[in-house]
Amino acid sequence: MPLPPRCRAPRATPCLAAVLIALAASCFTPAAQSASHDTAQAWSRIVQAGDHRGMPFAIVDKREAVLSVFDGQGREIARTPVLLGLAPGDDSTPGVGERAQIGAVAPQERTTPAGRFEAEPGRNAQGEDIVWLDYDAAFAIHRLRPGPARQAREQRLASPRLRDRRISLGCVVVPVAFYREVIAPHLGRSRSVVYVLPETRPLDTLFDGGAGPQRMAWVRTASR
Repeated sequence: MPLPPRCRAPRATPCLAAVLIALAASCFTPAAQSASHDTAQAWSRIVQAGDHRGMPFAIVDKREAVLSVFDGQGREIARTPVLLGLAPGDDSTPGVGERAQIGAVAPQERTTPAGRFEAEPGRNAQGEDIVWLDYDAAFAIHRLRPGPARQAREQRLASPRLRDRRISLGCVVVPVAFYREVIAPHLGRSRSVVYVLPETRPLDTLFDGGAGPQRMAWVRTASR
């Protein structure tokens, strides 16, 4: 989707664009920096309670636009910047999954919902392997997709400005290399748990009944 003039990033020179694309492809790290406060708090509560039931799990910190992946023992494997929904908010608009099938998701509906999601690997209609978080809402983790906007989105992934990483229709979008090397082997082979931290309400709502487990399905024709 073309950005309005006030939201467009400055045009990058060919050399700068190449550097940014390389950074987006290789910026994930096995914990070279400390986790954010919210991620650390969430991790502590998850592991202490055994909420993940020994399954691999991931934490999406929407305020930082970062996804962290952990093994079944709670050890961090790697983390990466991600692209998230254009619109702020912690809930999916009713019916957004159906509208995603025809590409009719309004800008204000492009939220990344918060919650505890029992995720499953699956495929979309194009045969792309993805990790479903909420089938009914067409909400998934997927790799950066090919297409005319890919270079611009790679630049957004490498940007230090959080607002640049709010562009998706709602899905959690990760670099291609991160999906291949981290998501696919750890979340893409069996069930897992993905915790998407809220941005408009307290973190405690994630653990105090504010967002319960979601039932997933294996295939949907489109994700957002």
